[in-house]
Amino acid sequence: MTAEDFVPAGFVPPASLVTDQFHLEPLGPRHNEADHAAWTSSIEHIRATPGYPDGNWPPRDGMTLEENLVDLRRHAEDFVHRKGFTFTVLSPEDGDVIGCVYVYPPESEESDVTVQSWVRADKADLDTALADAVARWLAAVWPWRRVDRCGR
Repeated sequence: MTAEDFVPAGFVPPASLVTDQFHLEPLGPRHNEADHAAWTSSIEHIRATPGYPDGNWPPRDGMTLEENLVDLRRHAEDFVHRKGFTFTVLSPEDGDVIGCVYVYPPESEESDVTVQSWVRADKADLDTALADAVARWLAAVWPWRRVDRCGR
């Protein structure tokens, strides 16, 4: 699937979602330290979250900050080139990274898009609220109709 196939020409991807519980903005290098701290503090919780069934992410051995930065740059490039859209999930109280949302092409022809999300273990009560808010957002303003929510 090419980027042109993933989102229609002329479609402007939304750059934020704001709720009382969290804010989403495109993930990028500026989030490196907070993103790294968020997922490394919650590896087992994330691995138990629907959508992470293969047990490969997050890596048990972690990543260095430099490796994480490479990953964040890749996600930011995907966003720019419309190949995938990764959002950091921020706390509305202090702007700290509390999770992540991935919106990428599907692996199966049965869906138009695959969406995965996770939150830090200390914010586990937001898991379902985040996944449901993102599903409503995708249905309301994004171009896809067949969304693979990865077990949600």
